[in-house]
Amino acid sequence: MNSVYLDKVSEAIAHFVGLFETNVEEARQKQAYDGFRATQQAEEELPDPQTVAIKVDASHTLKDFDPNVPYLGLRPEIEQITVWSKVAFTPPDVEVPDGPFLHNLTRLPDGNTVGSGGVVLPQIEPPGDLAAIVNQEIRLSDNDYVGFGGSGLKFTPAALDNSSLDELQQAAADLSPIDDLTLPGTTEEMTTFVTTAQARLTGFSGDGHGNAEVFTTKGEALEGTYFNGQLVDEADVPDMEDYVNFLKDDDDDEEDAGGPDGPLDIDTPPDSGDFMDGWGDGTVNPSVEITTGGNTVINNAVVVNEWVSAEVMAVIGDHYSLNAIVQINGTCDADSVGSAIGGWPFDPGGENESFNIAMFKHIDPSAGETDATPDAPPSFPAYYVVTEISGDLLMMNWIEQYAFVMDNDIVIASSSGVQSVVSTGDNTAFNGLSLYELGSYYDLIIVGGNVYDASIIHQLNLLIDNDMIGAVDGFETTGEGSASTGGNLLWNQASIVNVGAGTCEPLPDGYDTASADLAAGNKELPTSILQDAAFAGIGVLRVLYISGDIYNLQYIKQTTVVGDSDQVALAMNEMVANPDADWTIATGGNQLVNDATIVDVDGYSKIYVGGDSYSDEILIQANLVSSEPDLGGQDPDTLVSEAVAFLDDSIGDDTGDASQGTNIAPQAADSGSADVMQHMLG
Repeated sequence: MNSVYLDKVSEAIAHFVGLFETNVEEARQKQAYDGFRATQQAEEELPDPQTVAIKVDASHTLKDFDPNVPYLGLRPEIEQITVWSKVAFTPPDVEVPDGPFLHNLTRLPDGNTVGSGGVVLPQIEPPGDLAAIVNQEIRLSDNDYVGFGGSGLKFTPAALDNSSLDELQQAAADLSPIDDLTLPGTTEEMTTFVTTAQARLTGFSGDGHGNAEVFTTKGEALEGTYFNGQLVDEADVPDMEDYVNFLKDDDDDEEDAGGPDGPLDIDTPPDSGDFMDGWGDGTVNPSVEITTGGNTVINNAVVVNEWVSAEVMAVIGDHYSLNAIVQINGTCDADSVGSAIGGWPFDPGGENESFNIAMFKHIDPSAGETDATPDAPPSFPAYYVVTEISGDLLMMNWIEQYAFVMDNDIVIASSSGVQSVVSTGDNTAFNGLSLYELGSYYDLIIVGGNVYDASIIHQLNLLIDNDMIGAVDGFETTGEGSASTGGNLLWNQASIVNVGAGTCEPLPDGYDTASADLAAGNKELPTSILQDAAFAGIGVLRVLYISGDIYNLQYIKQTTVVGDSDQVALAMNEMVANPDADWTIATGGNQLVNDATIVDVDGYSKIYVGGDSYSDEILIQANLVSSEPDLGGQDPDTLVSEAVAFLDDSIGDDTGDASQGTNIAPQAADSGSADVMQHMLG
């Protein structure tokens, strides 16, 4: 009782203390507020600001807004000047001090001495060696296993026979006389490479190659564009963009997509009576669309060599010049379509197309040049400067591009009463390279040894497209169907462009003497060289002396190999047959493209040769079509039925006899894929 009573007392005291503090705070606030009001009333009120009238006088009348008023800028001031049509170089006379002042590579012409006056000539540097070795490779394996539609079957055909690819590669190698030549590692090997390639190519004959269509032409200078063995005008050359679908554009316009009765309105709410407008009763016709091909493989290379160029080149030894293009397209397309779908309007997707396009072009920089003042006497160099290379000059670009794509798919398909779309191909592989090499320019190059100049392009396309389409026992369909197994494209295009003189002339007097003097350390040039007509109009002659050989090798090798041998089995749904389904099957449509260009800029208006001159240009174009393996005597429906097994719980992961397994050993039923959509990620 006491505790309860004490609690009540404590509570009363607490209420009293709180009330007292509240009253004290109110009194303080009232006192502060009264003082604030008194101070505010004591302040002097400020008078209202006076307003001043502003007079505005506009000297023009404003018009309404016009957004189309054009802007006219101020007219520029035109200064009349006279453009020189020809500028002559006149070396200035510079007072020469006593003592050595010239660079050790600089020499004055005969008859001039340092004491009698002269000029300080520029210093020039010799070029360095250039070697670019590029190897680009693509290796893609996209062997898919797909089963769908609820057939309850597993398709395990025999492993593909790769002997057809080996035979096609060997046949293509027999068509190329330089297929086995490898990268040279020394200058001696480069000499052997050029001479061997020249001998083999010039000795090649297009006869005796079986069913292969081979075209070859040779000459000292080929000119023009050759398309599948025919010389055609530039306007008649096929355009790559008209045949190769680089971006794989879809012909269907997604914006126009709609239902079978018209376009759809995606903004219609589900509770509206127009929700399925355009789709009839909301159902679709069952269909199956299978695409297992459509691979695109491209090799592209461009090399522009402008490392060393000159107006005149004098070769004391021999001069070898070789331009060669070898193009081979090889196809093995032995398809087999079962009789169960023989009633379909079979569409092979168009014939396989093979293109070999080669262009040889020569540009003479001195062609068309005329003297602006023919009556004036020609002026020849009064001065020259010499730099040298002790040894050989190497310029080599060795490019190899290789693409190997395997897309051998296995598909077992059934219609489950819906729209089914399966794509296991559509891979894209691309090798690309572009080299532009800029170097030095001289007026005269004197070579104490030999010159080996070769530009070679070697292109090879190989396609294996042996497709099989068959059906198991009991398969039937009353819907529309189509099958396409062809429509492949093989494209080789090569261009070799030479800028400079295409013919060699005998070595004039004075050049052999100059070469011997330069080799002995005497950098004096005979007057006969300075009086060469090729140097008319040049003030200071820039001379490069090379004591050894020149090796100019430009080589591009492109190889594309695609295997697209697909095997498709058709079956019925295990629960509901759906015989009214529409079928569309495409197993071809592959694109193999090799595109290469070599531009060799020498700039020579004249080439003098003291020894022998060898100039050859060769073109080899071949189309090889193989029918191996021969599938015509085999019934694909029988092969499919023998390779199909029912799925049950006892099978598990066992794929059966190894002799009946595929090269990808599929482990899943008709709802899985051993490749796990590698065709999308690869």
